[in-house]
Amino acid sequence: METKTARLTVLIDPVKKKAFETLCAAQDQTPSQVVRQLIRDYLEQHGVDYATRPKVGSVRESSR
Repeated sequence: METKTARLTVLIDPVKKKAFETLCAAQDQTPSQVVRQLIRDYLEQHGVDYATRPKVGSVRESSR
C-alpha cells in the first residue's frame, strides 16, 4: 500500500460527478478509493510497473 499521497485534480461534468459520488456511496466507497483502483487497474492493463521501490538491478539498467 502507498505511504505517501499526491493530489490529482480532474475536471468533470457536475452531473457525472454527482452520479459517481452517489454510486460510490451506495457501494460504501469513497470516490478517491474508486479512482485509485481505476488507476491501478489501468496501469496493470497496460503493463506499467509503478512500484515505489526500484527492483534489484533496475536502477543500473535504466541509467544506460
